[in-house]
Amino acid sequence: MAESPRRRAVLDVLRAAPAPLGVTETAERLGVHPNTVRFHLDALVAEGLVERRAEASTGPGRPRTVYTVRPGMDRGGARGYPLLARMLLSRWTSADPAEAREQAMGTGREWGRFLVDPPPPFERPTAQRSVTRLLALLADLGFEPESAAGEDTPERIRLRHCPFLELAEEHGELICPLHLGLIQGALDRLDAPLTATRLEPFAEPDSCYAHLSAAGSAPRDPGKGTRR
Repeated sequence: MAESPRRRAVLDVLRAAPAPLGVTETAERLGVHPNTVRFHLDALVAEGLVERRAEASTGPGRPRTVYTVRPGMDRGGARGYPLLARMLLSRWTSADPAEAREQAMGTGREWGRFLVDPPPPFERPTAQRSVTRLLALLADLGFEPESAAGEDTPERIRLRHCPFLELAEEHGELICPLHLGLIQGALDRLDAPLTATRLEPFAEPDSCYAHLSAAGSAPRDPGKGTRR
């Protein structure tokens, strides 16, 4: 919203004005062509940040169109989500490390189950189908996953990007178990015949690896069975 510098400048001019402004007035204050301002005003109206209305007529001719900022919090302002994440993580980091890790994994499992759709009724889950759906989920979340070339059911999945990289570098003891739990929960929701046994953080400078194995060869998650 109002991401371009020019659009932000138009919004700032309208916000500082004591009364609604027309296109020409706004352009004069910015020192740009009216057509440029009109383009950005139309976009701001479409985004719901600015209101457009016809000014009350005081004489013959068409009433002037004026613009004003829509009342409410500025949604184009700065965001502090990384700080919020650190504040929330600090609650876990102050707890017992083993307990915090289990809580992070449990949270990941629940979200993994929530974020993926179960297989259709009467479909017999296979490792190949489950991995395909898992890769799609991880791609949607920004992990840039890759399975080994030519393997339908890989023993590991390469994660070429971490969407929480800075947090993982600072709090890997929590973020990595969260990611592992996410994969485990998704596979559980898919009734997959395999599970994720461990996450290998930064196994390569540009990659992490999620290791998979047959579901029966790893301890089952006691929370299995949770459904949306």
